[in-house]
Amino acid sequence: MSDPRIKKLADLLVNYSVKVQPGQWVLINSHVIAEPLANEVLRAVLEAGGLPQIILSSDDLVETGFRYSNNEQLSWISPVVKTLYEEVDVLIALRAFENTKYLANIDPKKQQVQAQAKQELMQTYMKRAASGALKWTLTQYPCPAYAQDADMSLSEYQDFVHSATYTDKDDPVSEWERIHDEQQVVVDWLNGKKEVTLKSPNVDLTLSVEGRTFINSDGTNNMPSGEVFTGPVEDSANGWVEYTYPAIEKGKEVSGIRLEFKDGKVVNASAKKNEEFLLAMLDIDDGARYLGEFAVGTNYGIQKFTKSILYDEKIGGSFHMALGAGYPETGSKNVSSIHWDMICDIREDSEIHVDGELFYKDGKFQI
Repeated sequence: MSDPRIKKLADLLVNYSVKVQPGQWVLINSHVIAEPLANEVLRAVLEAGGLPQIILSSDDLVETGFRYSNNEQLSWISPVVKTLYEEVDVLIALRAFENTKYLANIDPKKQQVQAQAKQELMQTYMKRAASGALKWTLTQYPCPAYAQDADMSLSEYQDFVHSATYTDKDDPVSEWERIHDEQQVVVDWLNGKKEVTLKSPNVDLTLSVEGRTFINSDGTNNMPSGEVFTGPVEDSANGWVEYTYPAIEKGKEVSGIRLEFKDGKVVNASAKKNEEFLLAMLDIDDGARYLGEFAVGTNYGIQKFTKSILYDEKIGGSFHMALGAGYPETGSKNVSSIHWDMICDIREDSEIHVDGELFYKDGKFQI
């Protein structure tokens, strides 16, 4: 029997997150595991008058691509993919896995080659999204692999997902509109400010946000959401951070990360687990050692670390920063083939000052 909450999630994505209009070209990019949600999204897009295109992938197909490709093949960008990035009106990405560790033993250098080749696509995607030419949203289908990573049963994880997205409520849209209004108070206070200072047992860092725009992440691009974010001035970060949660990228779990910044650049980096992968990613291109994002998580309905960045970066009482590409709509100028979010808990003995004023303390806004 199908879960009625999946239909609600599809309607929320199509009619709230991206607001599909008649005649729009809509790309539904899904994992085969997420077919029940893809089917409902397809229905909702058609009911909204959109023109849908579906691409399905799987763990096995991606793994085979890496395992048997040489560097020339990894660097090839399909003209079909290029056209989609340049022309599609709406992208709805439905993530899922059969096994979240499926790329764990693929050579990081192969992943590096492909990521470098996709840098131009990434820039096209971000510029079109910033200008409004491309509307996009992504969510994760509650599948067994995600439940295992979160140390939950599948039914527990399904309940967690639908609670975090408010698709267990009668009117999910009104819940997200309320969150938008609450976060807008914080965004309005922050815009126009210049300097952010973070101090806790795990961070001592100063960065500039002068001339940058803070964004209210309210369930339009990410579902679920709950964060306010910006792109720091590229050469401004000074200090250090020790991330309290593992950072997961391309199937690799990197834990115990410590980064030291000087004039915006990571000048020292170490990790207790998978340090070699961290250093390979930092050397992927010139922008990878600079910050593309600084954000505070505001979703207090998410308190458990699930090893899934879509949820974990929203944890109420945390901040995260992304190495690599910044979002142009924030004013970020950092360009890279990676955008790697790393999360730090600030619920105890922690303060964030903005222009010398106490903004945040022990997991709560003070304004």
